[in-house]
Amino acid sequence: SGFSKHPELQHLLFFTFCLIYAVTIIGNLLIFMVTVHPSLRMPMYFFLRVLSILDISTASIVVPKMLVNFLSEDRSISYMGCATQLYSVIFLGATEWYLLAAMAYDRYMAICNPLRYAIIMNSRVCVSLVLLSCCSGNVVSVVQTAWVFSLPFCGPRNINYFFCDIPPLIMLSCTDTSLYEKQIITATALVIFTPFCLILVSYACIISSTLKISSAEGRHKTFSTCSSHLTVVTLYYASGTLIYLRPKSSDSQDTKKVLALIYTTIIPTLNPLIYSLRNTEVKGILIKIIAE
Repeated sequence: SGFSKHPELQHLLFFTFCLIYAVTIIGNLLIFMVTVHPSLRMPMYFFLRVLSILDISTASIVVPKMLVNFLSEDRSISYMGCATQLYSVIFLGATEWYLLAAMAYDRYMAICNPLRYAIIMNSRVCVSLVLLSCCSGNVVSVVQTAWVFSLPFCGPRNINYFFCDIPPLIMLSCTDTSLYEKQIITATALVIFTPFCLILVSYACIISSTLKISSAEGRHKTFSTCSSHLTVVTLYYASGTLIYLRPKSSDSQDTKKVLALIYTTIIPTLNPLIYSLRNTEVKGILIKIIAE
């Protein structure tokens, strides 16, 4: 049903999210183009390229269908289409959670072990971390999607959401879902908090190491290097936690829709801005590309 409760806003919402989607695609493509520059061969920029691909994919799974629904009377989605969309969103989201942990580990190695950084964080290790993130995301997605679609759906078929996601789907089940909800909460806690704990440990070591730097300029440069990643982590984990750790909570569906919008459309748009505006190297290469 999307945002059909506000029919007077459908055209305005269409143009707003069309613009957001365009900014997401263009911004992430620019980040990808910038980070393939020969002067940016550090592992951090390799992970940033992968992050851009994930953001483009997440937005492309959700937004085009949402845009069509703004202008169409027929907002239906097939059973297989819904399952595919759910699998894709969970896979991309979980993969990004693990990738952010890999990026935190990269920052830890760069700041706390600078002399061994190039040896430890070689291309083989970086590719392995990305593949491990993808494999972990795939396992999580397969299990969660299988759980959701093993439930009997014999009641209403109206999904009060703008894409197929766990919270609105389990509300359509005509059986007791309390056990399933506990399984979701347990799985989500493991999926979210495992990489989040790794990030916290990495940044605890980074902060401890940074405080030992004698010059204020050195400390500022180190903290500014990590600030972009911390901003993304805060936005991503906060919205994901509020959505999936309370799958059938008393919160209104409008509240969940706003959180899901942040998670699937706003954050992929903000990532290029956060990383380009807070990173002098990225800004420098971006200005050169635009000037050419």
